[in-house]
Amino acid sequence: MPSKKTLNRREFMTRTLVGAGAASLLACADKPEAEVTRTAAAPAPTQAAAAAAPKPLLTRTLGKTGLVVPVVNMGVMNADNPDLVRRAYEQGMRFFDTAAGYWRGKNEEMVGTVLADLDARSQAVIATKVNIPPSQRESLAPAALKEAFIRTFEGSLKRLKTDYVDILHIHDVSRVEDLGRQGFTDALAELKAQKKARFVGFSTHTNMAACLDEASKTGFYDVVLVAYNYAMQDDARLRLSLETAAAKGIGLVAMKTQCMQSWYKDGLPAEEQAFYGGSIVQTAVLKWALRNEFIACAVPGFTSFRELDEDAAVGRDLEYTDGEKKFLADRKIKLAMAH
Repeated sequence: MPSKKTLNRREFMTRTLVGAGAASLLACADKPEAEVTRTAAAPAPTQAAAAAAPKPLLTRTLGKTGLVVPVVNMGVMNADNPDLVRRAYEQGMRFFDTAAGYWRGKNEEMVGTVLADLDARSQAVIATKVNIPPSQRESLAPAALKEAFIRTFEGSLKRLKTDYVDILHIHDVSRVEDLGRQGFTDALAELKAQKKARFVGFSTHTNMAACLDEASKTGFYDVVLVAYNYAMQDDARLRLSLETAAAKGIGLVAMKTQCMQSWYKDGLPAEEQAFYGGSIVQTAVLKWALRNEFIACAVPGFTSFRELDEDAAVGRDLEYTDGEKKFLADRKIKLAMAH
């Protein structure tokens, strides 16, 4: 997998709107690295559609945290519409993934405001991330690194309108050394002891297998937010590391599930570019990620109501349609997405 880049939002061509409705489900409990918007926002559902309540989202337990979460949730990332967060909650999503750096804090503010308006904090799982730039990770003394991490996180709590988060991540870990860096571990341990962070983890985009192996070995981290999608179908090394981490009780959350980042598509001939459009690719590859049961849940980064409804429909039924099976079995598509 290439080195870290700024990611684009999912490109998507118009597809049938999945009927939306409010669903109730209790859980236990930069401009960022994102993808390209699939469509314009869809209109609100009709009264009749809302009355036909869909079945609840499927749930799984997030490793040793014990949190029971829907399999499909919201990677808030590039979303800037509070009503989208609200609708995600109404659809049954309970896990909201954000970060201090997303929209310079505005993303966290949006999540906090919506959950406060819904009086839903106790029923939601909030995950946020603190990113200390790599140069500072190495140059700061442990005490200074700890102080910088905690100071940033305290700002997150204010923006989220809460006195704790469910999951606190070190943002963007690619070097194994960072997982044992004293400034990070001291900060996370202290915040966990103070009950300001119920569980701790890290996000990773590159060198993922090695980072997962280190987390499995130390037992310090409760959750890992990992890039995992159909383009990695033949990565046996990563799969083994994911399976091992899950067996050790680490809760695995998949991001970048729809493989629409620029490095998968850029430079491909037009014929192969076409595999990334249309109505099947989004649901097929999201199902593929979640049918790997070592993945507890996914946080796709939808930015429209149409995208939300499509992803929520996957969260209610992980069985492939005949069309999705045919799409995923196509050798040309496999090769195009393996870039």
